[in-house]
Amino acid sequence: MRTRAAVAVAAGKPLEIMEVNLEGPKFGEVLVEIKATGICHTDEFTLSGADPEGLFPAILGHEGAGVVVECGPGVTTLKPGDHVIPLYTPECRECPSCLSQKTNLCTSIRATQGQGMMPDGTSRFSMLDGTPIHHYMGCSTFAQHTVVPEIALAKIRDDAPFDKVCYIGCGVTTGIGAVINTAKVEIGAKAVVFGLGGIGLNVIQGLKLAGADMIIGVDLNNDKKEWGERFGMTHFVNPKEIEGSVVQHIVNMTKTPADQIGGADYSFDCTGNVKVMRDALECTHRGWGVSVVIGVAPAGAEISTRPFQLVTGRQWKGTAFGGARGRTDVPKIVDWYMDGKIQIDPMITHTLSLEDINKGFDLMHEGKSIRAVVVY
Repeated sequence: MRTRAAVAVAAGKPLEIMEVNLEGPKFGEVLVEIKATGICHTDEFTLSGADPEGLFPAILGHEGAGVVVECGPGVTTLKPGDHVIPLYTPECRECPSCLSQKTNLCTSIRATQGQGMMPDGTSRFSMLDGTPIHHYMGCSTFAQHTVVPEIALAKIRDDAPFDKVCYIGCGVTTGIGAVINTAKVEIGAKAVVFGLGGIGLNVIQGLKLAGADMIIGVDLNNDKKEWGERFGMTHFVNPKEIEGSVVQHIVNMTKTPADQIGGADYSFDCTGNVKVMRDALECTHRGWGVSVVIGVAPAGAEISTRPFQLVTGRQWKGTAFGGARGRTDVPKIVDWYMDGKIQIDPMITHTLSLEDINKGFDLMHEGKSIRAVVVY
């Protein structure tokens, strides 16, 4: 079949809107009509050419929602008409990682996914002249139709709006999951969030959901203060407007008459800046502070701190997709949204057509959008 897509033909170039060929689903695969997709910083990272694993030509996009059109042989958990969210972190429930229940990083199709291929080592997409097009993160939601492995699709309720819950395919789950699954924040905690973009705002609402008492947002842009407060932030810090280091400032903010040591119980880096990652760790409380790294740093970057920070009880943790097991947890998060427990609508600041998808990247670069969504 043919379908329309925004194709990344080369690094650093705008996406090109064109018709492409799409082969039907093979064993264990599902054809999905994508109804809406978010534009994420990870897509921009790859498109820019900064991603050392970026492959071209490719159909980017990994934050989508749509409807099952056709199921290939061997598919047992989905049927045509089901509403689904593609998962860049699959959940096969059979590999050693899934069976361990210690990680959400399923390994069953990791190798081929990283090569921009389906599990059999081939692509379902091609140009009209036959040139193969790479898949992206196993999803390729910048196309009106895509083929995805069954184990990389979360079935969701039929009444959830595609143009909102597509954001659960990455940003919402990553931020909220980092709080609930990775840090396991408890009621009454003091927490700091560095970087108040889309991920940071979802961390904030995750902290509110978990019952944190003090939620400090840190950002160089004062316009983010209002955004943070909308989602539950209680205090705001602009590092350019304080005296001394941001670490000491936060330690002082969190001191109490009963606890003169000070420091946050939890911190979250949503910037990808290794200097900020160090600050995030060192502003946490001696003895039990936990700092979660969410932001993706440039290739070759390294984090560092004095060993003293760790031997005195602080912990550094990393998280991918918020530690969520996609097929199990994503439907629950959709329910949380539909039940009013979390917000998504305010973060969808722009809705675009496929033809205007490049405007979404411009808005991202200009800092004018939290999340732009393309509706097909």
